[in-house]
Amino acid sequence: MTRAFIFPGQGSQHVGMGRDLAEAFPVARHLFEEVDDALGQHLAQLMFEGPDEELVLTENAQPALMAVSMAVVRVLQEEGGLDLGKSCSFVAGHSLGEYSALAAAGALELADAARLLKTRGRAMQEAVPVGKGAMAALIGLDFDDVESIASDAANGDVCMPANDNAPGQIVISGHKAAVDRALELAAERGCRRSVVLPVSAPFHCSLMKPAADVMETALADITLSPPVVPLVANVKASSVSDPVMIRGLLVEQVTGMVRWRESVLYMKEQKVTELVELGAGKVLSGLVRRIDRDLSSHSVQSPDDIEAVLKHL
Repeated sequence: MTRAFIFPGQGSQHVGMGRDLAEAFPVARHLFEEVDDALGQHLAQLMFEGPDEELVLTENAQPALMAVSMAVVRVLQEEGGLDLGKSCSFVAGHSLGEYSALAAAGALELADAARLLKTRGRAMQEAVPVGKGAMAALIGLDFDDVESIASDAANGDVCMPANDNAPGQIVISGHKAAVDRALELAAERGCRRSVVLPVSAPFHCSLMKPAADVMETALADITLSPPVVPLVANVKASSVSDPVMIRGLLVEQVTGMVRWRESVLYMKEQKVTELVELGAGKVLSGLVRRIDRDLSSHSVQSPDDIEAVLKHL
């Protein structure tokens, strides 16, 4: 069986995440302390206790989700002797999850990943004034239809596909007025359901260019090593190991579309049969099942999950 480890993105956060790991495993507790020290904030306390309205802030949610994913990785290494380079063929992450994937694969130091995600979250939040942008998921249309709707709705504004998550589940992003127009067009063109996402900024569209510029500067100062297994990059939907190329793709990713459906299908083409989601929630494993039912997928986020996966690995 050929395996890939995948890492969740924003939206998977919830108050209480990681607490059972910290209580059960000292190595997880120490990892959360490392992240707190790197950021100079009590992020673990916010993760464990809330309040939710602070945890969901992009600049908190992004490093917090990475911390939970890395806590799972560290526990698997400590408790089960996991050698990631021998246990999988690829790593991949959804949006911010790429940073978790790179940290897990040894390309990024934990403290650097935490600080970069804090910077990334703040820059993405500040790129567009609150209320000026929006994101919405369109359910039941194929990608070409959504691309056409977004183009027709733009009308001088920005409106574009942001996440190609799974067949019939595509997210658009851009100016609020244009996204509103797209929702009306989608209803006219057979969209089964649309959901305006509770996000504070229009991620993964050209409006994020100021945030991409911030990340280009921030990433220039960071040491990136070759990952122990290739990263399947969001914006390419194919594998990459060269640190220079990875650095450029992380910048491009801020404004570029998350090609998750294509990324999963690429891994299948490379003979991957199992995708294991490490971190909070089960969003990605659910998407994998929608993309291709022949692929095995499951999530690892609790001590019980860890016990089960160690027997399996």
